[in-house]
Amino acid sequence: MTARAVEAAWAALLKHRKQADAKPMRALFQADPGRAKRFTLTLGDLLLDYSKNRITPKTMALLFDLARAAGVEALRDRMVAGERINTTENRAVLHVALRNRGGKPILVDGRDVMPAVDGVLKRMGDFADAVRGGQWLGATGKRIAAVVNIGIGGSDLGPAMAVEALAAYRQRGLDFRFVSNVDGAEIARTLQGLDPARTLFIVVSKTFTTEETMLNAGTARGWLVDALGEAAVARHFVAVSTSEKAVRGFGIDPATMFGFWDWVGGRYSMWSAVGLSIMLAVGPDRFAEMLDGAYAMDRHFLETDLEKNLPVVLALIGLWNANILGASSHAVLPYDQGLWRLPAYLQQADMESNGKSVGRDGKPVRRDTGPILFGQPGTNGQHAFYQLLHQGTRLVPCDFIAPARSQYPAGRHHAVLLANFLAQSEALMLGKTEKEARAELMKAGIKGEALKALLPHKVFSGNRPSNTILLKELTPHALGMLVALYEHKIFVQGAVWGINSFDQWGVELGKELAGRVLPALEGGKTGKHDSSTRGLINRIRDWTRN
Repeated sequence: MTARAVEAAWAALLKHRKQADAKPMRALFQADPGRAKRFTLTLGDLLLDYSKNRITPKTMALLFDLARAAGVEALRDRMVAGERINTTENRAVLHVALRNRGGKPILVDGRDVMPAVDGVLKRMGDFADAVRGGQWLGATGKRIAAVVNIGIGGSDLGPAMAVEALAAYRQRGLDFRFVSNVDGAEIARTLQGLDPARTLFIVVSKTFTTEETMLNAGTARGWLVDALGEAAVARHFVAVSTSEKAVRGFGIDPATMFGFWDWVGGRYSMWSAVGLSIMLAVGPDRFAEMLDGAYAMDRHFLETDLEKNLPVVLALIGLWNANILGASSHAVLPYDQGLWRLPAYLQQADMESNGKSVGRDGKPVRRDTGPILFGQPGTNGQHAFYQLLHQGTRLVPCDFIAPARSQYPAGRHHAVLLANFLAQSEALMLGKTEKEARAELMKAGIKGEALKALLPHKVFSGNRPSNTILLKELTPHALGMLVALYEHKIFVQGAVWGINSFDQWGVELGKELAGRVLPALEGGKTGKHDSSTRGLINRIRDWTRN
């Protein structure tokens, strides 16, 4: 890889855009009956149709040239070899080891990490079986009926998303709740209606010092102790952490402390002990199926030529849309209520990973990096922001995601849902010409000046790109494949942009400043803050004085 080769590949794509703009997608489909087949890839029960993008075979060839020039394959191989590709933190990046189902050793600094990974999974499984089977009882001898996961960021978003997605597989009689916000309203509302004698808390913090998590954990601990006494803590709290001293000091038995490693990034950690809530919800066997699905996608990503590689293709399409067509945002649109938290999960996975303006070489990047990601489940989103997708001035590429089979068959519901799922991507691609709109209005009896006035509002430009990801069914295996697909997509885009997708220094600045603001809010000096911040601190203090 050389910078010159990368820039030449980008230049070729920019030059090619004029050819790509010459024919709208509607014309491309009309001219090529085999277009959908040519631009569709499958892996098991997951299908990616990327034909509704402004691409031709030439576009894809140039994008693959870019990926090779940027050294995507070499960086991928370095990652799975355990090299410290997270250079700013001097860490390996090995979330793939967490779902390594093939028994092959994975090395970090010459040591196989798999015995430790498998050991934690075994301990998690034993504990989950005990809770689900009623062998693990609360301090008063009652079965656990509610599990509250206390974490933030990757310690919350991934597990919360997966527990919702796999609700059809959840243990009956077990309620699952998640607390991440330091706003006291969330922990207060979460605890409402729970029986302390039947509630289990999972505190997820690697160092057991994460401010938001430990404040929430302390509040939950106080709630439990008020009801059951100090001795009850060890039966109602478990930890996902690496700090035995801090865990022990909290009152948690180290026997119920589940560890993970510094080569597991928070936003890639739901496969580890961070996913204990998922395992409690669906059981060790279903959790293993989720790992199997991710492993299947891992093997595909590692072993398949770029031209047939789902994460690579999805990533390169995103680069084309963002850097060549100028799209600054991207919508993730799951047509399955179980996936309602997927957009929020992917916001962190994508924007925390690739929201960078400095390259791995320490120099400013030469083009825009991670797009703004947002989304809502269909059909809710259709009545919220799809107007902008169809007729707005901004280009917003979309990922439409749906299972062919519903976990909750109920009359015509799923057929109507899928009809909307398919129609929206088709409508974005086709649009509606002035001729078609005129014919519709005339058929409705609208003529003359009324037709002339209404006609411009009924025209849709179309030619708006989208991908369609179709699952056979939203099983644990399918969820594992889907999440791993996006993880590897993010990796590929970061590799091409030349950034480190595995640090998050931007998150730290706000935390630092909050530490300076808090003493002032609690009555101390306002310090060396700007005039706006000082004024706001003083107003808050005025309004909150007794």
